[in-house]
Amino acid sequence: MTWRSSLEVCDPQTGDCRVILRSTMLIEAPNWHPGGWFLVNGEGGLWRATAGGLERIATPTGLRCNNDHGFLPDGSIVFTAHTVEGPGIYRLVEGVVEQIVARRPAWWHGAHGRRVAYAAARGDRTLRIAETDLDSGAERVLTRGAGYQDGVDYSACGRLIWFNSTATGHSQIWRMTADGGDAGPVFRDDRVNWFPHPSPCGRHVVYLSYPPGTEGHPRDLDVSLWIMRPDGSDRRRLVVLFGGQGSLNVPCWAPDGHAFAFMRYAPATGT
Repeated sequence: MTWRSSLEVCDPQTGDCRVILRSTMLIEAPNWHPGGWFLVNGEGGLWRATAGGLERIATPTGLRCNNDHGFLPDGSIVFTAHTVEGPGIYRLVEGVVEQIVARRPAWWHGAHGRRVAYAAARGDRTLRIAETDLDSGAERVLTRGAGYQDGVDYSACGRLIWFNSTATGHSQIWRMTADGGDAGPVFRDDRVNWFPHPSPCGRHVVYLSYPPGTEGHPRDLDVSLWIMRPDGSDRRRLVVLFGGQGSLNVPCWAPDGHAFAFMRYAPATGT
């Protein structure tokens, strides 16, 4: 096998893709740093990815990082890691790690100002969208009712929150106001849609789309990346790829919105 994971960037206007890095390791979920490098995870750790290769970022023994990670507005790394107590959300600053969401289980997905948003199992253990204010430490569960919610991200202005929900049947792209109001699907189709990410410029939302009937968000399937306007109009398929889980889990846009990053995979038995 020459490669397993291909870190690529895509132009949202043309759909043209450019390879940044290929690796024989399974790496996932690229975040685009303002300095031009990418944060990914692989083998339970976090990695700095550039065209020159992968450099491991030191995290404490006992924290197994997954594909829910990114950057806070102050530039520090935020990530979800599994311990014997379950998945929790942490911040890494100058080599020091601190837990920033008091309750578990919680899987980080987005940040705006001093707010962090995540998927959390609370009460009846169904996955809901929640957020914590980093100044007060107070948690708010923002979604209620039927369905499974995940894949949360903030609009650039912070007034809207995007996520995916199964409340209408299979997973569709939803949007609500920052206080959890006016929640509803942006559109409906027969595909299984996950992980909406609005662009910093406010003009686009990119998301991952599975074939009809897909359960959950598995890896190693023929999937596609779609783009639309924030009101759900002008939906179009940009990229067809072999991927799924790990391809587009977390905030992925360049800071200026000119492109977004994603992972393409080769079959494990491929060459």
